[in-house]
Amino acid sequence: MSVLSRPYFHCEAAAFEHVEEMLWPNGPHCPHCGNAGKIYELKGVRSKPSKKNPEGVERYGLKKCAECRKQFTVRIGTIFEESHIPLHKWLQAIYLMCSSKKGISSNQLARVLEITVKSAWFLSHRIREAMRSGELEPMGGAGKEVEGDETYFGNKDVITTRTKRGKAGLSSKRAVVSLVERGGSVRSFHVDRADKQTVTSIVNENVNKESAFYTDESRLYNDVHGTFAGGSERVHHAASEYVRGPAHTNTLEGYYSIFKRGMKGVYQHCSEKHLHRYLAEFDFRYNNRIKLGVADPERAEKALKNVKGRRLLYRDSFQALS
Repeated sequence: MSVLSRPYFHCEAAAFEHVEEMLWPNGPHCPHCGNAGKIYELKGVRSKPSKKNPEGVERYGLKKCAECRKQFTVRIGTIFEESHIPLHKWLQAIYLMCSSKKGISSNQLARVLEITVKSAWFLSHRIREAMRSGELEPMGGAGKEVEGDETYFGNKDVITTRTKRGKAGLSSKRAVVSLVERGGSVRSFHVDRADKQTVTSIVNENVNKESAFYTDESRLYNDVHGTFAGGSERVHHAASEYVRGPAHTNTLEGYYSIFKRGMKGVYQHCSEKHLHRYLAEFDFRYNNRIKLGVADPERAEKALKNVKGRRLLYRDSFQALS
């Protein structure tokens, strides 16, 4: 037996039951009027006949509100809304994306799910929206250690600066600033420019001042060093110093190695307008890793519970596919 042998990965009716259990733990409620009282379950209803399905397709999970009299399913108000892809294939895609450490390409998803590459590309972006955490609480705290670092990945869509040798310099690269709490979570930010003002703002808004804070020798962190009650130190990579007591940025370097290997080896191309979604994907898997007690099935369930209110419209994204 395999994990993918579970009924909700193959049976549409079981898929609706599973999603309803995750999203409606206290029973169904109407997404139109909010009624959680009397809800009718409609069984045996079929869609209109078509050339492909002359007898129509059974509409699983269909319900009707006793208050506003409108019909709905658990798909309404989620990343699944108005999608023609069967729900059990959505669940397969969520599991594959959550269990693949370096991601899974749209071409691979299209082959596995037997859908078009265009559909697989958009489906994966919707799932990345569900992976977005949106946490606001500061990281770290008294007795905890936080690392800060930045990296540069790929060329900007509009390159404005080049080095004397004609190669793209750092100012023409896409900048990513990340913060990680040792033994905890990571937060990554795609910024237009990694300058001192931007980095200072990110650190001040996302790191608890009771923490100990560690960076490399970059001058971008000059304004935040000395502001932490737990102390702050630098390591000097240019002088081949990578660890000095508790001071190092090796945790973030490890995270960046996974991110870059996934982006270069699996995804290969990423439009700059979507980089924040790929960062959310890698952050999600790191923040729900096995070392923190989250196995693949639990990670997929966490993503599934976040599908509400995360709908992404294709017309806002399709230009990046070309």
